[in-house]
Amino acid sequence: MIQFVKKSCYILLFILTISCVSILSKTLKPDEPCKRIILYYHDILFNGTDLANATSAKVTNDTQLGSHFGMMVIFDDPMTEDGHLLSPPVARAQGFYFYDKKDTFNAWFAYTLTFNSSEYKGTLNIMGADPLPEKTRDLSVVGGTGDFFMARGIATFRTDDFQGDFYFRLQMDIKLYECYKT
Repeated sequence: MIQFVKKSCYILLFILTISCVSILSKTLKPDEPCKRIILYYHDILFNGTDLANATSAKVTNDTQLGSHFGMMVIFDDPMTEDGHLLSPPVARAQGFYFYDKKDTFNAWFAYTLTFNSSEYKGTLNIMGADPLPEKTRDLSVVGGTGDFFMARGIATFRTDDFQGDFYFRLQMDIKLYECYKT
């Protein structure tokens, strides 16, 4: 009887292992995302005169150490499906970034994309380093809610336009590799 129980436990463990591997291989496909969204992030930094149009503001000034080092910005920026600032926003990017490198422009972002459109409802949480001199930069998608429940993936930034220190537009290519709602 003991031998039978041992064999049964081994068979059950084997079946559970195969089931887990099968489930993971279906949900985690590093070569193809389960969802992909391309959006444009528009940031208009308050410069003291454009109160009506500003979508972000410095909460700390940069130091004298160069490259805006130490400056922190809080934002509530519109996200559009095309590169036009006046297009209807499909989401809002709400969070902060700060410049964290003395010798070159480098920012660190932490924010939530809040969707409230006919296509998507919910949030995506994104964070990571944004080394500005690079052509493209990858930040981590670390979670979400609603249509993006527990999503994981990568948001690839590409600077699409900038006008001095007061406006920039990023193309964000969001690829989710872990999706629980489709």
